[in-house]
Amino acid sequence: MDPIKNPFSPGAGSPPPELAGRGPILEEARILLGRIRLGRPEKSLLLTGLRGVGKTVLLNEIRHMARETGYRTVFIEAHEDKPLGPLIASPLKSVFFELDRMAQTGDRVKRGLRVLRSFLGGLKVKLGGIEIGLDIEPETGAADSGDIEIDLPNLFEALGDAAKEKNSAVAVLIDEIQYLQPKELGALIMAMHRMQQHQLPVVLLGAGLPVLPGLAGESKSYAERLFAFPDVGALSKEDSIRAISEPALAAGVEISQEALEETWRLTKGYPYFIQEWGYQTWNLAQSSPIAKSVVESAAATAIQRLDQNFFRVRFDRLTPSEKNFLRAMAELGPGASRTGDIAASLGVKVTSIGPVRSKLIRKGMIYSPAYGDMAFTVPLFDEFMKRAIPDFHRKG
Repeated sequence: MDPIKNPFSPGAGSPPPELAGRGPILEEARILLGRIRLGRPEKSLLLTGLRGVGKTVLLNEIRHMARETGYRTVFIEAHEDKPLGPLIASPLKSVFFELDRMAQTGDRVKRGLRVLRSFLGGLKVKLGGIEIGLDIEPETGAADSGDIEIDLPNLFEALGDAAKEKNSAVAVLIDEIQYLQPKELGALIMAMHRMQQHQLPVVLLGAGLPVLPGLAGESKSYAERLFAFPDVGALSKEDSIRAISEPALAAGVEISQEALEETWRLTKGYPYFIQEWGYQTWNLAQSSPIAKSVVESAAATAIQRLDQNFFRVRFDRLTPSEKNFLRAMAELGPGASRTGDIAASLGVKVTSIGPVRSKLIRKGMIYSPAYGDMAFTVPLFDEFMKRAIPDFHRKG
């Protein structure tokens, strides 16, 4: 097959050629955007799922939907070591300017810019040592306290007022939202509560790891009344096969049923892995239809690429003690592991693994699906850990 015409695209956030199995989530987003645009209340969406299931792809698709229906959009990616204020200030400034250029008259956009200027002053925001410029007098007493739980709701209210005056709406999209500090997540929830109370046209669309519903609930007890948490999981067998077969057919190539089913078996339906296997299988195939043997032959290269480009970048961020913890989890097999069993596998007391466990949760490597349980946030990471550290002797 011609590698230039390869329809598969493994990569972080790369849109797949066929967005299979995500229709219900996109329909939920369509309804949300439509209702908010009409001034009707609806829960914002916070997508949750493991790494590599396509949450960023979905956010980008929803952003495109929002723009097509007249929304102004803000898209940011949260980071472990970057506060929310500096991340969101500059794109909000752009949205205010977009609203200001719209035809309708009124002064709420100008006021919104003054409130943003106050917000910047309260945070003393700098990006890369360069202050965010906004040559306008601040709105004294509005969003300038320096406390983000006070200031962000006031800023969002000014944003919503400006959008409503211009007969527009704003979609705020935040990827990796679990990395926000607890106070920042609380401020965001409070801001969206204000939007619902005042029926303002601002919607939040976020994506994060499976810990997100718990984090939101711990931050503000009313979060479940403000947000829906669609689970973005592995694709079904039927959707996995469609994600592989339809792009190939569109490029004039058939894949045998046995090859399709083998790809689903090897990838377990995880979209990133499907793209990697499809990519390698295409490049290895000599003719159409592609047989099961080609998928099997492509496995070694696909696994090597996953190890280098998907797993290794996360593994290399770990300390030796963190790697040892995850290797002990891998030894216990796929699925969730009891904390006590991990400690026993390491030959230590449960109380001694708490600090390492907390660090791994903060790094987004593991999460707790139930009390006392730990699970990988990265699909098939247990198999990678066994390849990365083959010599591990379980204790106890």
